[in-house]
Amino acid sequence: MNPARIKTSLRSLIPFGQPVFLWGAPGVGKSQVVAQAAEELGRELIDIRAVLLDPVDLRGLPSVDGPVARWNPPAFLPREGTGVLFLDELNAAPPLVQAACYQLVLDRRVGEYELPEGWSVVAAGNRETDRAVTHRMPSALANRFVHLDFSVDVNDWLAWAEQAGLGREILDFIRFRPNLLHAFDPRQNEKAFPSPRSWEFAARILAAKPDPEVELGLLKGTVGPGAAVEFAGFLRMFRQLPDPDAVIRKPLTAVIPEEPATLYALCEALARKAGKDTAENIVEYALRLPSEFGVLLVRDAVRQHREVVDTPSFGRWAEANSAVLL
Repeated sequence: MNPARIKTSLRSLIPFGQPVFLWGAPGVGKSQVVAQAAEELGRELIDIRAVLLDPVDLRGLPSVDGPVARWNPPAFLPREGTGVLFLDELNAAPPLVQAACYQLVLDRRVGEYELPEGWSVVAAGNRETDRAVTHRMPSALANRFVHLDFSVDVNDWLAWAEQAGLGREILDFIRFRPNLLHAFDPRQNEKAFPSPRSWEFAARILAAKPDPEVELGLLKGTVGPGAAVEFAGFLRMFRQLPDPDAVIRKPLTAVIPEEPATLYALCEALARKAGKDTAENIVEYALRLPSEFGVLLVRDAVRQHREVVDTPSFGRWAEANSAVLL
């Protein structure tokens, strides 16, 4: 299930208190989707890393009240209002911690603590096949959840990355090489690998403008050696792109890059500039491009500015590319 459908599912299940478990590979953005769903529902989110808990942490500490000992629940558990109690990395927690969570999920209580009526439990964890640290979940606990498998979707991630303000070079590279958004192989013992989370880290590193001598090393330590080398090559071409404004000013004579990656990045940059005053010249330039790149440029330009289809050049471009469009 892609992130958009996961979020839609959570918005349906959370309001009536149905516990949910999200399964997915490391770094795919499970916790972010839970946070977005909670925000859209107007609910508070309490994020608890189950793997960091001891069994006593959920039950609390005892105190003596006369002849009776009472358990004092921890301050991080909610007492009122409405919200989502998110138990992240639940299946990585030791069995005794999972047993404490079992009571919280199954009975909505731990010891003398009771989860308020307006709160729902959502949990997440890595799959056993991902070679992450996991413990097999007791069948009685697993049977309490609705289980959703989390898959990576390039378009969903790009939309999120655009909104989050990640660097344009990262977005353009993932559009050019979508298979590298998430390339995790559990059979390889890699410390760093491409994932939605690690590309976000890479964007932060580039935004900090690291010394060129260490940039590649930092990228290798973030998204893995193979993806880093490929991205570094794309980055060199990206930084040498023709000025998009100059291309728009002179679409009939502007240079057309020979390298596909460079041309791809230029098309992305031009499409972002589509508007009332630029649409005609952008389509004129698209007429000179190889058909696959011309279609890419015009398609993205139309998404940016719908009136591109009303320009005089659009009809000529559509006729010239009718075989591709049909």
